[in-house]
Amino acid sequence: MVELNKIPHIDEISNHGAFAGAGQKKTATFRERYLQQNKVVPSLEDAIRRTGLKDGMTISFHHHFRNGDHIINMVIDKLAEMGYKNLTLAASSLTSVHAPLVRHIKNGVITHIETSGLRGELAEEISRGLMDCPVVFRSHGGRASAIRSGEVHIDVAFLGAPSCDPYGNANGYSRDDDNGIACGSLGYARTDARYADNVIIITNHLVAYPNAPWAIPEYDVDYVVLTDDIGDPKGIMSGATRYTKDPKELLIAKTAANIIEATGYLYDGFSMQMGSGGASLATARFLRQKMIDQGIHCRFALGGITGQITAMHEEGLIERVLDVQSFDLDAALSLKNNHFHHQIGATYYASHMISAAVDQLDFVVLSALEIDTDFNVNVLTGSDGVIRGAIGGHPDTAEGASLSVVVAPLTRGRIPTIVKHVNTVVTPGEVVDVVVTEQGIAVNPRRPDLKEKIEAAGLHVFTIEQLQQRAEMLVGVPDPIRYKDRIVGVVMYRDNTIIDVVHEIDEDA
Repeated sequence: MVELNKIPHIDEISNHGAFAGAGQKKTATFRERYLQQNKVVPSLEDAIRRTGLKDGMTISFHHHFRNGDHIINMVIDKLAEMGYKNLTLAASSLTSVHAPLVRHIKNGVITHIETSGLRGELAEEISRGLMDCPVVFRSHGGRASAIRSGEVHIDVAFLGAPSCDPYGNANGYSRDDDNGIACGSLGYARTDARYADNVIIITNHLVAYPNAPWAIPEYDVDYVVLTDDIGDPKGIMSGATRYTKDPKELLIAKTAANIIEATGYLYDGFSMQMGSGGASLATARFLRQKMIDQGIHCRFALGGITGQITAMHEEGLIERVLDVQSFDLDAALSLKNNHFHHQIGATYYASHMISAAVDQLDFVVLSALEIDTDFNVNVLTGSDGVIRGAIGGHPDTAEGASLSVVVAPLTRGRIPTIVKHVNTVVTPGEVVDVVVTEQGIAVNPRRPDLKEKIEAAGLHVFTIEQLQQRAEMLVGVPDPIRYKDRIVGVVMYRDNTIIDVVHEIDEDA
């Protein structure tokens, strides 16, 4: 017989204690439990009180409802009514529909914001010094990493869902019927649900258990609130994606597709991510024809997904779709109906802390507000210095992909796109490989291998300085933007180090 005191780690095992009997046996039927023992609470106010939310804590939201979102304004209105102050708002992104937040910043309910982007009146006011504490801007991958590491600690996540069962299994569409609204993937919400101390699902469509498949599982959810209105379908989904007819964008797109082919990243089994802008969508259109002509397939398409990508999936050109955000109704319906269209979380998508999907990209096609002669890219502030956009996954994918292609017109109206120095560095030039405009191509000197292949394909390559000078010759040099000393925004790179700051614009001089 083995003596207990000679068994390795017996002290550790004994600390677990002896079996003292099973838990209480359940005798109710599934229907009875479904109706009486669930996570549905009577009201949003009741759910908030149950979380123990206090002044000074951090609350989070996702942006999958885009400009149709009603959740953020509804929740902040309720928090103001309940008397909360000094809260940090950690939203994955904010849009023009969130203009009512200006009032809640002024009345002290919200005193700090962490986000990927700002637009509309809220962005205008913050650019002019609305907040005492600078807004922290993070990429989608950077935000996921910050939440995962605890740098951004979420006390309560308020997550809107187009369908949810009484136990908290939530999704961006419903398989029970087609009458509800849909937002498709809940990729950015999944990180919040996983790491927040308390999670409240807000839905207008309570469905039978289990709501499978789910984006957010019940074990990550504390409370479910049923409400009449979570968003405007017209703002959430805009219908099928339209192809651009702009000759300038089509020329840029055709050139970008030719570059991808020339550099060897278009082969049977390649991987890609495309932006949602006109030139990016058109690039996919030209790539599609090349794939058909050559009889090749894409192993997976990643990122924010449009109907054009899902159409290519349905015709067999793309084998897998990894969807962190569905940009239109066609993409949302594909996620619902296609077995190999998967929704993924932001951590899986782009966190630098793990091996992320962006690290498996052959190429990415990205847009830009500005590019400078060091290949730095700005997608956050406009030519007037006002915050007008979002970082999104721009730096995540540019660094992760083997080939990053930035597409942009040489000028927009009377404003140059290629400049000596961008207003705000979001994506550093070190990870930008090729810039494509309608008036020429520039290749980063760090990638002489690409230049050699592009020129061998008969495409002329300019220096980035030549493109900048061409833009300047066409539209002149804009007056410099006047800034005050005060910092209104801090821009974080995907590893959550500070890459730039945004200053308050000066309109007094």
